[in-house]
Amino acid sequence: MTKTIKKAVQIIIFFSVGIGIFWLVYRKQDMTVLKNALLNADYLWIFVSLFLGILSHISRAMRWNLLIYPLGYKPKVINSFFSVMIMYLSNMAIPRSGEIVRCGVLGKTENIPVSKLLGTVITERIIDFILLFILLAIVLMTQMHVVLEMLEKNPEINSNLNNLLSSTPILAGILVLFIGFLFVMYRFRHKIQHLKIYQKLRDLIKGFADGIKSILKMERRFEFIAHSVFIWFMYFMMIYIVFKSFHFTENLSLLSGLTVFVMSAFGMVVPSPGGIGTWHFLVIQTLMIYGVTKSDAGAFAFASHESMTVMMIIVGVLSIILLPIVNKKFRKVLSKD
Repeated sequence: MTKTIKKAVQIIIFFSVGIGIFWLVYRKQDMTVLKNALLNADYLWIFVSLFLGILSHISRAMRWNLLIYPLGYKPKVINSFFSVMIMYLSNMAIPRSGEIVRCGVLGKTENIPVSKLLGTVITERIIDFILLFILLAIVLMTQMHVVLEMLEKNPEINSNLNNLLSSTPILAGILVLFIGFLFVMYRFRHKIQHLKIYQKLRDLIKGFADGIKSILKMERRFEFIAHSVFIWFMYFMMIYIVFKSFHFTENLSLLSGLTVFVMSAFGMVVPSPGGIGTWHFLVIQTLMIYGVTKSDAGAFAFASHESMTVMMIIVGVLSIILLPIVNKKFRKVLSKD
């Protein structure tokens, strides 16, 4: 099977999963109520939300550059921004593919080794997960009843968690497999070192180490922290601002918005293209706990997610088109100098 066919099969599978989940989420929705809610929405707030999203992506590009500078490279912010937007576009086709794609795009454009860029991306993701779990901790401390009520209304989730945690054979099996894996790695370590996958993993770890060092060497640490906080604040505001678009969510509190945002963020973690289905499910279930009807919550999730998706596609495609044009102009300016 060729690489092209494999990629095509992957895209079909991922989109099938996403569309399948999306159908399960919306199949019992009252479409008349959903349609009326969408027709009566104030789309000005949705456009404001998308503008905040663009600001967060520009900030992400600038923060990425702060990690790259200590490695001895000075990429242009516009190229980093284009690479970030192409990343989101790629993730919509094949989940988790975007990180490698954005490194490849920026690496080729700015002549930077991809392995080093991968290190900075891993470092970036670690910081993002730390911030996400800080927000999750805030939600758990202030809105624990929301999480518990969601588990009660979705007994299959609660049951699966309890079965996993209470199943001694499963946990023991996982432990045995892990110990066995470590033994095999040690026993055949000399042969494994010559494998291409080992060498790629070694380069990845080295790149990660370079990324960690880039933070330690960073002269503009405060700026990096400020960008990180700004990015996640904009992510949160993107959802909270859309609350103002609908009469049934406009009076919900900031903490309600934070809870919906954190739950939706975990919907993006699941390998579904752009969080299709999983994002909607978690947002709808969370809003229902705050008294929003299922159809109204479905309208909110649809408007918020699909507007964001359309924006990502448009800006992502424009980034692909403008990247070579902008850099051709840059090269002309440099050649004149």
